[in-house]
Amino acid sequence: MLLGDLLAAARRSAKFVETLLNAENPELARAVARTAARRGQDPAGFVRMAVADFDRFATQEDWQNLTARLRNHPDPGTVCLLEMVRWRVEAESRAAAATAAATAAATQPPPETRPALKTGPEIAP
Repeated sequence: MLLGDLLAAARRSAKFVETLLNAENPELARAVARTAARRGQDPAGFVRMAVADFDRFATQEDWQNLTARLRNHPDPGTVCLLEMVRWRVEAESRAAAATAAATAAATQPPPETRPALKTGPEIAP
């Protein structure tokens, strides 16, 4: 199936996306469900966003990796969709980790400040 056909089917039926993800990659399907829920989206909406974001924000290396995966694959549309979704889930995970780290750093008490200790006799001029 072509990527356009998959996206059209996703627009018509949210259940289609969930069924496809569960059949092709159950672990990714669970990650999509969790990530979409955190964003207040359904999985189909998250998948459509993932494809649009990949098109807008993926690096040249991301596109090269995707193209390499598609080469000679019997179902390039599904592979393309899964790779774009995986890319977006990973981006969400990195963003969540960065936010958590920044929040943790912001809630740490400031380091204790003390005057420097003098270790030797003071020399008077």
